[in-house]
Amino acid sequence: MGIREIFARNLRQIRHEKGYSQEALVLEAGADRTYVSPLEHCVYSASIDMVAKLPAVLGVETDTLLHRFAAKAGRKKPLPPGADHC
Repeated sequence: MGIREIFARNLRQIRHEKGYSQEALVLEAGADRTYVSPLEHCVYSASIDMVAKLPAVLGVETDTLLHRFAAKAGRKKPLPPGADHC
């Protein structure tokens, strides 16, 4: 799995855990309302600015979105099987 897929899976999982809609997340990050869906579906890659802004809005460290396993409650856990959508 490539970095784009890892980022997409972690972004979607953490966004859901934090209770953000796609639109609410991008509004707080200062991006266009249609920005997150293509990221989560691997249509395109995030800019370096968004790689910094999105985790800040979600209240996680940047490396959390780039790590092979998403962090939850201070520990690492594997993403669920079948959650791959890219």
